[in-house]
Amino acid sequence: MTPARRRARERAILQIIDRRPIRTQTELVAALAREGVSTTQATLSRDIRRLGVVKRPGARGPRYQRAEPETTPPNPRRVLAVTLSEFALEVGPGDALLAIRTLSGCANAVAIAVDESDLEGVVATVAGDDTILILCRDAEVRSRLTAELKSLAGL
Repeated sequence: MTPARRRARERAILQIIDRRPIRTQTELVAALAREGVSTTQATLSRDIRRLGVVKRPGARGPRYQRAEPETTPPNPRRVLAVTLSEFALEVGPGDALLAIRTLSGCANAVAIAVDESDLEGVVATVAGDDTILILCRDAEVRSRLTAELKSLAGL
């Protein structure tokens, strides 16, 4: 089954249940067949679950319908505010980046050493596999820190 065929079948299911009352999966399989969509009841059952289609009471008995959203989607700014208030220790500017290249797999160890040395003007470090980015407060700190780190590394 290709994803395109599945999407087409799912669109057909939603169109059918939006147009008329469908009370059983057998009835829905037959309605799909009349639309030229061949499927099994087992596949239809999975589609219904994936689409969030539910059986609700209707004027003439229960029928399949699209599920109503139970909650509104979370406000991204509210999520950010909650997350920051719970986990952030400091928010500050940084105007300059400094990069350090390391042996493969060693960037984290160097970044931890930089963090623990509490170097003045370092806002944050980010370590990958072999590269560390140091966010400095400003370009002056970056220049001073570059010279200091080169000296410490013997470069």
